Amino acid sequence: MGNERLSFKEVRNNSSPKTTLWWFFLIATCVKVLLFPSYRSTDFEVHRNWLALTHSLPLSQWYFDETSLWTLDYPPFFAYFERFLSIFAHLVDPQIVHLQEGLNYSSNKVVYFQRFTVILSDLSLLYGVYRLTRKLDSRKQKLIYSLVVWSPMLLIVDHVHFQYNGFLIGILLISLSYLEEGRDLLGGFVFAVLLCFKHLFAVAAPVYFIYLLRHYCWGGIIRGFSRLLIMGSLVAAVFASAFGPFFHLGQIQQVIQRLFPFGRGLCHAYWAPNFWVFYIMSDKGLAFILRKLGFNIQTPAASFTAGLVGDSSPFSVLPRVTPSVTFIMVLLALFPCLFKAWKNPRPQMITRWISYAYTCGFLFGWHVHEKASLHFVIPLAFVAAQTPEDAKHYFLLSIVSCYSLFPLLFEAQEYPIKVLLLLLHFILSWSGFSVQFSDRAETRAAIAQAKKKVDQFGSEGSLSVEVKKSGFVIGLIERSYLAGLVVVEIWGQFLHPLIFGDKLAFVPLMLISVYCALGITYSWIWQLRSIVKSH
Repeated sequence: MGNERLSFKEVRNNSSPKTTLWWFFLIATCVKVLLFPSYRSTDFEVHRNWLALTHSLPLSQWYFDETSLWTLDYPPFFAYFERFLSIFAHLVDPQIVHLQEGLNYSSNKVVYFQRFTVILSDLSLLYGVYRLTRKLDSRKQKLIYSLVVWSPMLLIVDHVHFQYNGFLIGILLISLSYLEEGRDLLGGFVFAVLLCFKHLFAVAAPVYFIYLLRHYCWGGIIRGFSRLLIMGSLVAAVFASAFGPFFHLGQIQQVIQRLFPFGRGLCHAYWAPNFWVFYIMSDKGLAFILRKLGFNIQTPAASFTAGLVGDSSPFSVLPRVTPSVTFIMVLLALFPCLFKAWKNPRPQMITRWISYAYTCGFLFGWHVHEKASLHFVIPLAFVAAQTPEDAKHYFLLSIVSCYSLFPLLFEAQEYPIKVLLLLLHFILSWSGFSVQFSDRAETRAAIAQAKKKVDQFGSEGSLSVEVKKSGFVIGLIERSYLAGLVVVEIWGQFLHPLIFGDKLAFVPLMLISVYCALGITYSWIWQLRSIVKSH
């Protein structure tokens, strides 16, 4: 009888991955519901207006309507998604979908309805996580569940600030899962669907194109051409179903203008922590020095530090940056990854390559939103479970990226929420990585290898070095950098207001952008080095 009984630990370990994942999702959902009354950005009204215009107007007017400032600027699949949601919104409260009377409507009904739709749409994220982890061991699965399903970045951006990133990233993860399984046709199909939901994911399109061309289509003229035709037809069918009605109406040019508003300028109102932060700061520093030297340097009418979005990129000294320049820089940064994908298209590398592509887009792209860091941080969580080095990189990157989102929640009542979320992520990820890399086969292999070296060369010191390297240990430079985040936060939140009052209000935001840009740039270099050195 004793042998037939299972301990609680054994029962827990024998629970199915699906059950465990649902528990993670349920806990996350409870937290999301508690956040319902918290701060909402203008994105909340943006999506409410899209519910209204897709419900109240015929399709022919969707991309022309200017009843609200927040015009429709997502691809058609997302507009269809809003139209679907508007059916239920009308049942909950007709005013939600009224084009005029619904403007800036913020009753509890609309708040709860919209926040609940974000939670439900996260089921695509849940399915993507399940597909990418179902063949991993239980320890890795739970580690990734905690990093993705409990991501503090998704909680801040989607469930407080308000957006649908979890839904869209879930589609990306589903596509990556098919590619990792060698089911290239399905992977390409799902990615095409994603692009018709949100076009900003197109940064990874060159990697998809090269990888699928080499891995799926290559191999003889007849076989290659037929597969290229199949893949091309499938992708064309997806885009036709999305854009076909607007092409029929002769509105493609209007749709394209809405999707790519290049007049918004190089930077978003709040600087994303990318390469252009350094470029802007260099321009301001040179202008200051040259003025001190007696040169007549004009101050541009629009100011980056004021958070204004203009029709151009105002610089005093350095050359003006255009969209074409940023496009070329992104492609140049992508080239090593594209070369690797062509030379050796390995399915197990595709998630790493796609993450790198989105990092390039974030670092060098035009009018980058700070929230776009989710596009590479979430996929890299799956890479992080592979090796201690990947884990160390992700640990630093996720904390820096999460901290860079802090200015999105600027009201006092949300301050404890964002700090608590980041601290919990710090503790959970540190604990998870420590467990993952403290007692695993690779560690035992490292110890065995070190002992063999001792037997061969008589160097006992090598054993302790090898064992230390096998665990999860953050280096001095990384620890110092993370400690710097605390200094930046103390200055911006407490010391700057105390010393300067309302003066130089842009400085705390500038410091966050510049300091976090250092961490994101480090991540880009680390990823590039990892890809170049891979075999």
